Amino acid sequence: MQNDTENVRVRGSGTQSIYLALRREILSMALEPGSPLDEVRLSERFGMSRTPIREALLRLAADGLVTTLPNRNTIVAPIDFAGLPTYFEALTLMYRVTTRGAAERRNGDIMKRIRLHQNDFADAVAARDAYAMIEANREFHVAIAELAGNSYYTAFFARLLDEGRRILRLYYSTFDDRLPRQYVDEHEEIIAAIEAGDAERADRLAIAHAGQIVRQIQDYIARDLDRSVAIDISQSAEPG
Repeated sequence: MQNDTENVRVRGSGTQSIYLALRREILSMALEPGSPLDEVRLSERFGMSRTPIREALLRLAADGLVTTLPNRNTIVAPIDFAGLPTYFEALTLMYRVTTRGAAERRNGDIMKRIRLHQNDFADAVAARDAYAMIEANREFHVAIAELAGNSYYTAFFARLLDEGRRILRLYYSTFDDRLPRQYVDEHEEIIAAIEAGDAERADRLAIAHAGQIVRQIQDYIARDLDRSVAIDISQSAEPG
């Protein structure tokens, strides 16, 4: 019985380590959308049986990061660019309601956490560490949502931020990971509005903060589409 318990514990630890490693690679775009995830190769890579590999892939599927095709092959989930307008609409709304709600409440302990996450974000920006930027940004805004005090908003916003990690990675790549100091300063302005209890200003800042992110990503996608069209045209113009 004890051996069975130990085996489950070891397998669970293996599943967690595989899950975290693949999740980081997917979110950082080291594993690009559509990349195959072969259980045999992953088993060889991690030096583990296929059982923890399969369990890790199931967890990633629940996160929406991998998908299984009709032929049962598993791949990194594509980014749903067609669904981005509705995603941006929901994201902007959650920026607004959580930031405004936070300004209407007072909680010193949560404000300390918000400050810590802001410091982490500033450090990541200075280091040009895109993965750390994304993590710190997520924790910063989730802490603000927690301060707002509506657990449903917090859960939904956290899910949106998690779903948008790869989109945010594309966003940061538009700056070659040299994120302007402006984005750190915007966070500082949001903190100041919350601490001042100025809900109207917090709302305006949230709208502006979300708006510039949306515009930057939309511009990136438009440029990428233009490049793809140009390549298609040049290829079709080549003599056969």
